Amino acid sequence: MKAHGPAVLLQPASWLAAALWLAAVLILQGCSPPDAPAGPTPTSQPAPTPVTVPVAESDAPAGIDPGIFPDRILFGQSAAFSGPAQELGKNMKIGIEAAFQEINRDGGVFGRRLELLSLDDAYEPEAAISNTKQLIEDEAVFALIGAVGTPTSRSALPVARDAEVPYIAPFTGAGFLRLQEWDNVLNLRASYNQETEEMVKQLVDVLGLSRIGIVYQDDSYGQAGYHGTVTALAKRNKKPAASGVYPRNTTAVKTGLVDLQRGNPEAIIIIGAYEPVANLIAWARRIGMEAVFVNISFVGSNALARELGRDGEGVFVTQVVPFPTDASLPITAAYHQALADFAPEVEPGFVSFEGYLAGRMTVEALRRCGIEVTRECFLWAFKFGTTMDLGGFSLVFGPWDNQGSDAVFLTVIGPDGQYLPVNSFQVADP
Repeated sequence: MKAHGPAVLLQPASWLAAALWLAAVLILQGCSPPDAPAGPTPTSQPAPTPVTVPVAESDAPAGIDPGIFPDRILFGQSAAFSGPAQELGKNMKIGIEAAFQEINRDGGVFGRRLELLSLDDAYEPEAAISNTKQLIEDEAVFALIGAVGTPTSRSALPVARDAEVPYIAPFTGAGFLRLQEWDNVLNLRASYNQETEEMVKQLVDVLGLSRIGIVYQDDSYGQAGYHGTVTALAKRNKKPAASGVYPRNTTAVKTGLVDLQRGNPEAIIIIGAYEPVANLIAWARRIGMEAVFVNISFVGSNALARELGRDGEGVFVTQVVPFPTDASLPITAAYHQALADFAPEVEPGFVSFEGYLAGRMTVEALRRCGIEVTRECFLWAFKFGTTMDLGGFSLVFGPWDNQGSDAVFLTVIGPDGQYLPVNSFQVADP
């Protein structure tokens, strides 16, 4: 079973078919079995003997995939580091780099340190395409990791797929990234469909509300959340009471709010990023809208709470990673230590935690490949269908399942601006 929490589980693949498929590939290609022992955790792993190959650091040996060097492996990231969604890109980057520094301090993975080269796409598809081409063609990265957003991933992914470059842990739950045709994609998180299903279940089945409004960013991200919500409502023989839209990378939310107001919604599901979402909720409160506000994980939880200030109390956010201060999980303790070592000024949060988990997931796959790591073997480390236990947060992949976790967690902003974990939207107590 995948990570615990309210979730919609995907149909498990046949273990026998997976084993036979993998065996054939291993025999033909000599790839190290991806289900080999994962080895000790980063904090206890003895530093392996570095690989010594007489070549310049800037030149990979012939016959080895791009981005693989005698003493390092280079990853690339195109994400928003400017504009209204910049906190998402910055925190994903921090989390990934904290995980990479953690393993590098213990000698890297089989003597190779992990490096990340990040480029700013400002959450714009055209820039994401340009960055992806640069990272693959000019920088020759081994894989791409931590992309931020649906519209940017939709534009960049075909470039990565054509170059047969792994696309690791994009910060989006869009359904198209979970299609079998994208055989280079490795999703860490639950999908937007799973998040919106949980939202509607809480609002309709638990709270008994009937008038549900939707406001969404007018692009592929917003549409993914919108369609997920509509589907979840239709399962309960309901339709949206009202809907509104706003343009990406703006805070022009008033028209969408007016459209919502016409339906007099009891609850509003919001599919957006933290800055425009905070503006919308603040304006809604000022005009006297009495509604339950629910946000999808991509919103950027810490940034949303800061933007809202006193207007944030009682606002719900679904999450796709465990609560970042859950002391019961070893992975959380490791995250806190890694973040303190790498960026002690950064407050722990859901986005950087997701980045850290993406980094740890990457380390685990590299270990399973062994010293002769290739892109193909890296992908097979996930597709074989074994469980990756990242210290209490488990990921399960398979030949027909490129999503590791199905878990959806519920949180609410408390009176002090801090998030609290909740079991339902009915009781806002931890």
